[in-house]
Amino acid sequence: MRQTTSRTTPAQRFGTRALIAAAILVTAVAARPAQAENVQWRHGMSTVGELKYPQGFTKFDYVNADAPKGGNVRLATMGTFDTFNPILAKGELAAGVMGPVSSASGMSVGLVFETLMKPSMDEILTDYGLLAEAVAYPDDFAWAKFRLRPEAKWADGAPVTPDDVIFSFDKAKELDPKAASYYGHITKAEKTGEREVTFSFDETGNRELPKVAGSLAVVPKHWWEGKDAAGKPRDISRTTLEIPMGSGPYKMTSMKAGSTVSYELRDDYWGKNLNVNVGQNNFAGIRFTYFADLDVAFEAFRSGNADYRWENSARRWATSYDFPAIKDGRIKLERLENDSRDSGVMVGFILNLRREPFQDVRVREALNYAFDFEELKRTIFFNEYDRINSFFFPTELASSGLPQGRELDILTELKDKVPPTVFTKPYTNPVGGEPAKLRDNLRKAIGLLKEAGYELKNNQMIETKTGKPLTFEILLDGTTIERVALPFSQNLRKIGIEARVRTVDSSQYTNRWRSKDFDSIYLGWGQSLNPGNEQTEYWGTAAATREGSQNFSGLADPGVDALIRKVIFAKDREELVAATKALDRVLLAHHIIVPTYASRDMRIAYSKDLMHPQNLPEYSVGFPAIWWSASAKAP
Repeated sequence: MRQTTSRTTPAQRFGTRALIAAAILVTAVAARPAQAENVQWRHGMSTVGELKYPQGFTKFDYVNADAPKGGNVRLATMGTFDTFNPILAKGELAAGVMGPVSSASGMSVGLVFETLMKPSMDEILTDYGLLAEAVAYPDDFAWAKFRLRPEAKWADGAPVTPDDVIFSFDKAKELDPKAASYYGHITKAEKTGEREVTFSFDETGNRELPKVAGSLAVVPKHWWEGKDAAGKPRDISRTTLEIPMGSGPYKMTSMKAGSTVSYELRDDYWGKNLNVNVGQNNFAGIRFTYFADLDVAFEAFRSGNADYRWENSARRWATSYDFPAIKDGRIKLERLENDSRDSGVMVGFILNLRREPFQDVRVREALNYAFDFEELKRTIFFNEYDRINSFFFPTELASSGLPQGRELDILTELKDKVPPTVFTKPYTNPVGGEPAKLRDNLRKAIGLLKEAGYELKNNQMIETKTGKPLTFEILLDGTTIERVALPFSQNLRKIGIEARVRTVDSSQYTNRWRSKDFDSIYLGWGQSLNPGNEQTEYWGTAAATREGSQNFSGLADPGVDALIRKVIFAKDREELVAATKALDRVLLAHHIIVPTYASRDMRIAYSKDLMHPQNLPEYSVGFPAIWWSASAKAP
């Protein structure tokens, strides 16, 4: 955290808040009892800097408080869904239930369930009370208390209680390995007052843990422990397509399994007048339609069957947005950077170090020489993208050149645990774009492979000891990246490596990365401007063997672990930047990924009926939360 999983397909751009993750530090410290501390209740909390909005603020600056309620919005998303259970790490959760990011629409929406705190869209890692009206924590961050709002209600009228919070926390840790990591330093949640829940931490000094606790999505204990319409007991440990009940602003009204899901704004929503909700949740109805093919989804938008689209294809943006609805003004086009301003990204072909061919860093490094970004930029990207050269691209946290100052000091302290090249060789990606340059790059790849024990025989790259050819599979989630993966595969074939490109549906793709059943996948990691606990989830040894972790590559390295701890416990901003750059440099030296490309722009197209505030929040486009329908009646 200091900043969600990466988006499903984050190559073309990287958005944000959905990608916050947290995890595990090895040092355990018994937290002092919360009752022994002087409790100072706060209306919000920030991991970086001071709160922008004071106690008693009336609304966020970026909303239109007079936005009318009404109208409907139709959205296209990719893949399928097979569950409405927001706790369980099984199945594909339907869009809108609890804030998943839609790769086809470029948005994050949570309509049914709510969290204890709500992020501000114009501050970095700052939250204000939602289900909780106040939060308290001591100076050493040994625990965090949340005081629930007395008016917070479930859709059936029952109050949101500490028991609901505790149930949600316990079940999330029990049933979702990712949540078990995310809440890894929270030892327990307990009721300490009529409307008060206290989370105890196993260490002190980690200022992110109150935010981690505040991000908990709360589900109704009494509903999950009750019976469905057929009289059968519900089971939160199983997937379900029973329409869920939450506390959020919308209720699900209909669905067609795997195909469509519709939501309706609740007139009786308990929190509609809260300061954190003023000017938000304006559409009367929101409908998601699922597509298996991006081209078909685009055609649905072009024909007027969808109202909003995030365009993730540079080619399509450059060549296909000239249809009549755009020319006559029924469709508007915009390019916005808001969602990228507080974030960095690394995305590309991740290599599974659990598989034997990729356990040698020279093999991993060699593959990068076969990726010709410049040729792709010229031929299919319409000069839209930049090559990624950092795990924190393109923020101030990205390393460059040779280490200096405090960054050099940190690396020197760990000299026996980090690759020697970090002191002598700056990371650079190979540059192609011309036949001669590609040939030179492929020769360098062959040289590295030779050092690793391979030789080119009869147009095959053979391991000399075993006689086995070097082959692997590139696993893709849908067809979008085929146009990138296939030229990469063809270049590898020129040096005798068979890299098969296999495209599967979203469910199979998710199951395979969760179980680490792949050679190489196209995926990535999102970063905030204030990295911290989530780094352990991304590349810590503890996450390398855990199913469902975001340590996709399986990297397990003591030097990386030591640098993660330095990031988490950095005493000030200067130390954090230096430690993060050192971590970035070491990660690059391990070559766990063939980096590809990213854009800071978000390309969106939407119906003229959709309106947004003139001044969007600094760090988000805010769709659909702060948008509204022009056809709706003013209040």
